[in-house]
Amino acid sequence: MNARSAWLSPDGQTREDTRVTQTGAVTPVTDVKGRSGVLPGSDGGQYRVTGLWLAGAAGTMSATVGVGRAVIQSTIARGAYPVTVTEPVPLTFADGDPQYGRIDLVVLRVHDHDHDGGGRYEAAVEIVQGKAAAQPVAPTAPDTSLVLFTVAVPAGRSAGNGGIDWDNARVDLRPTTVAVGGILPTRSDDTAPGGYPGHYRDVNNTLERWDGSAWVPYPKGVGGIAPAGAVATGGYTGQYRESANGILQRWNGSTWLPAVTPPSFASSLDAGSTTSTTYTSALAGTAVSALTLVFTAPATGAVLLSLGARIQVVNSTTTNAFIAPQVTQGSTVVLAANDEYSAIFGGAVNGSVSTQFRMFGLTAGASYTVTAMYRSSSSTVTCWFDTIFLRVDPAA
Repeated sequence: MNARSAWLSPDGQTREDTRVTQTGAVTPVTDVKGRSGVLPGSDGGQYRVTGLWLAGAAGTMSATVGVGRAVIQSTIARGAYPVTVTEPVPLTFADGDPQYGRIDLVVLRVHDHDHDGGGRYEAAVEIVQGKAAAQPVAPTAPDTSLVLFTVAVPAGRSAGNGGIDWDNARVDLRPTTVAVGGILPTRSDDTAPGGYPGHYRDVNNTLERWDGSAWVPYPKGVGGIAPAGAVATGGYTGQYRESANGILQRWNGSTWLPAVTPPSFASSLDAGSTTSTTYTSALAGTAVSALTLVFTAPATGAVLLSLGARIQVVNSTTTNAFIAPQVTQGSTVVLAANDEYSAIFGGAVNGSVSTQFRMFGLTAGASYTVTAMYRSSSSTVTCWFDTIFLRVDPAA
C-alpha cells in the first residue's frame, strides 16, 4: 500500500499508519520526513530546552536523564516515533579503562521488533559505550535513536577514584524540533539545512531564514541593519550592517564600505626644515620621514582636503615657505604638489597657516594617499615646519 490514511480504514489502523500520517507534527527535512529532536521549552521560559537533561552526581559514575518529550524520525515506511520520558531515568557508566579514556553516548532509542527483530516494543534511555583508545572517538549511534549527550570517561576513573567530572565530561548534543512553521531554537554548531525557503530558526539570539541554500540573518530579508558578526558577505547591494568596532557599513556588491565615511586625520608635532626649492616630503632634523594619510574615497568621489603647519622662515623677510599636498593612488600621482594648492607663509616671526580645497572625480571605494610636501622659495634660506596636519573629509 503506497498511500496511507489515518482513521479511515474499516479494517483497523496500523501503528505505521499512525506514525507516517503525523502531518505537520515536526520540522520538515524532506517532503515526507521530519526532523528528530527534543521538544524545546522550560518552566518560566528561561531556557531553550530542559527536556532530557543529563545531571551527573559529583564524584560518581552515575547520572540521571530528566523528563522530556522527543520525536525520532525513522525511514519513510516506518515514520516518526513520538516519545515521552515521564520519570527520571538513572544511568550508571562503566569504570574507566586502566590505560586509555573513552567516549560514551547517551541516547533515546526506539526498539521496534517489527523492523529490527530485537523482540522489544519500547523506547528507552541507554548508554552506548565507546572503545578506550589513545585518541578516543564516540561510537556510532544505534538505528532509530536520538543522541542526547557524549560523556568522556577518563582512564582509571571509578566511583572510588574521583568519578566523572560532569561539568567538563558532558557535551550537550540534544537537537530540537518544533511544529511545521515554528521557529526552531537551536545551537550555533547545528549544520542541518532548512526544510524549505522561508524556514526560520533562532541561533544565539539571532533570527535566521533559510533561503534555499543557506541560513541568512533575518535582517537581510527586511532591509534592517544586521548586528555585528551576523553577516560576513552582503546578500544584496545596499544592505547595511554594524561592524565589530561599531561603524555602520554598506555592501556595494563586492565589499563592505563605511555607510558614512568618517574624516581621516594625521599630524606631526616634530619640527623639521628644508632649503629645497622643489617640493619634497623629507624634512631635516625630524624623526618623521614623511607625513602621510591614507583615505578611502566616498560614494560621491569628492573630498575636502585640508592641511597646514606652524612655519618659521629663518633670517629672511623676502623668502616664502610652502606646504602643499600630493595625492597618489598606488604609484599613480593624482594631484602633484604645486603652489596653487599650497599654504604659504613669509615673514620675520613664526606663523600658522592652512588651506582647504575640494577634490573630485575620485573612484568611490578606492584607496588614496595624501603626502605633505614642502619647499622654500630660496635655496639659501631655511624654512621650518612644525605642528603639521593633514585632514580629509567626505564631500558632496
